[in-house]
Amino acid sequence: MSKAAIFAARQNEPCPKCGAELVIRSGRHGPFLGCSHYPECEYIRPLKTQADGHIVKVLEDQHCPVCQSVLVLRQGRYGMFIGCSDYPQCSHIEALDKPDETTLSCPQCQQGKLLQRKSRYGKVFYACDRYPECQYAVNYKPVAGECRYCHYPLLIEKRTAGGPKQYCASKLCGKPVPTEVENDA
Repeated sequence: MSKAAIFAARQNEPCPKCGAELVIRSGRHGPFLGCSHYPECEYIRPLKTQADGHIVKVLEDQHCPVCQSVLVLRQGRYGMFIGCSDYPQCSHIEALDKPDETTLSCPQCQQGKLLQRKSRYGKVFYACDRYPECQYAVNYKPVAGECRYCHYPLLIEKRTAGGPKQYCASKLCGKPVPTEVENDA
């Protein structure tokens, strides 16, 4: 079935304004229900019934530290999170999975620690916990060590077809650094 045929399908539901049939239409924000007598009647309604941030489960034994209301598990745009049931009066939220903190210090500012983060697309990266003051980020797992070529204080581990290999984390160098196991062979 073609895309045009899907969006031209009738819903057999009358328009509350003029009584004509509602049809599925496509817009820049996705599909929606619209009156078949458009542009004379401009009635539209979103197709999805649940809005962003809908409640999945009420956590009755946990209370909001700000207003003492019950906490709820919500499904949001970027995944699940815990929030106050008294939203929007109270905007307290908690992440379900806290980022993993490494013991490695940030090579750029020398003050922060590197944290495991997830992008909005679900890709894992490591960034300084002093963001936005320090904007250092790396896409591969950081490893303690020093580059033997440029003496940069951090290495990264990339998984290759030949197994995991370590490289210099400096964008200017980026050379592979042999490990002790490779040196013995």
